[in-house]
Amino acid sequence: MKRFCTILLLLVVSINTHAQYELKAPKGYTHDIGNMISMLDNLKERVESIVKDLSQQQTDFLIDENANRIGAIIYHLAATEKYYQLYTFEDRQFNEEENNIWSVPLSLGDKGREALQGKPIKYYLKIYDDVRKETKKLLKEKNDAWFTEKTGPMTNHWAWFHVMEHQANHMGQLAFLTKRLPK
Repeated sequence: MKRFCTILLLLVVSINTHAQYELKAPKGYTHDIGNMISMLDNLKERVESIVKDLSQQQTDFLIDENANRIGAIIYHLAATEKYYQLYTFEDRQFNEEENNIWSVPLSLGDKGREALQGKPIKYYLKIYDDVRKETKKLLKEKNDAWFTEKTGPMTNHWAWFHVMEHQANHMGQLAFLTKRLPK
């Protein structure tokens, strides 16, 4: 068992050279919200490290007719985070104008495969950066008591935990796809 744990730790270290291995709330945030920011930012760094150097052809790679393009997945991460910004901070969903911007990357599918291509990876990463900057700005205005409040059926903390786990799931998908890129 000890040997297995050592091998697992070495694997994690070799895969993730960007890990900070501790949760530390950035200055200006309350404890729980700051820890969430620490985790969200760590995941974002790891996602970016997987895709940041992709060519246009790699960004638009489609492994099969039911998959999503790598750039589209990054846009999807930003769209999901944007949705939860509105849901938790304003207790609403996308309005018509926002829906025109975010509905395709949020849903992906056939429309996403068609529409979300032809842009460099930096385009998608910029959208992801802009949404995260807004998330951090909005969370800085809140405290841990707000985190325990409910928006709809879930607490705000759970909603942001879901954003984090959603990004972690897609990070695995992106790692898989980049290992399957044509040579």
